[in-house]
Amino acid sequence: MYKFTKMEGLGNDYVYMDAINQTIENVSELAIRVSDRHFGIGSDGLILICKSDIADFRMRMFNSDGSEAEMCGNGIRCVGKFVYDKGLTNKTNLSIETLAGIKKLQLNLVDNKVDTVKVDMGEPILDPVKIPVNSETNKVMIEALDKKFDFTCVSMGNPHAITLVDNTKEFDVEKYGRILEVDKHFPRKANIEFVKIIDRNHVDMRVWERGAGETLACGTGACATAVACVLNELTDREVEINLLGGVLKIYWNENDNKVYMTGKATTVFEGIIE
Repeated sequence: MYKFTKMEGLGNDYVYMDAINQTIENVSELAIRVSDRHFGIGSDGLILICKSDIADFRMRMFNSDGSEAEMCGNGIRCVGKFVYDKGLTNKTNLSIETLAGIKKLQLNLVDNKVDTVKVDMGEPILDPVKIPVNSETNKVMIEALDKKFDFTCVSMGNPHAITLVDNTKEFDVEKYGRILEVDKHFPRKANIEFVKIIDRNHVDMRVWERGAGETLACGTGACATAVACVLNELTDREVEINLLGGVLKIYWNENDNKVYMTGKATTVFEGIIE
């Protein structure tokens, strides 16, 4: 029997469990079970809040298919809200250990509850070997069914491939995302972002997440998209990313080369699962 909290960041929803004060077993199987939207709680995956020897807390993130992923930008904002609102910390500046390294959070409070969170997402990775993508550069062209896609690949601790489309609303994300995620160019699969440029400071984006399918938002994907847009001289360094679940503000700082993400974190409901 486990206590859980359902939370969402721009509709990117996860089940959160305190793994400090309760022991969680068979995590991959549990992630599959709780994620099921018909027979479970319903979510894009499971996130555990754990003890850390090198940071304030450690975050473990599991996709809805049970696979463990490196990081989740929307998820880590909710981790910040979880630990503060539940009294696990009274700090508003936190360090969170992830498989993508230590991330720093700034919690913004309203009525002593966390409303928004600014996350230092670190420096983008552009080396094709480290992303990883099987290419001599971080640019690659891939054919899928009847279309050719030009991708700019970026890692924010997890692999992303960003491509431009004419209309995100009408684009068949599932049809092409399912194929592109597992393309041979991506040895660890990839998150696929389909993007339309609105102007120098606004971008529309839909995402097919590795191991989860299309989700309403992806924080690391929004960061990777902003980086790709700047690299291709399509936007300024400060940009609002419009996702199906809402807006994320992304800033790629030229001085420290770090990407900063600001967005909402929301508690949906709490309960106990047997």
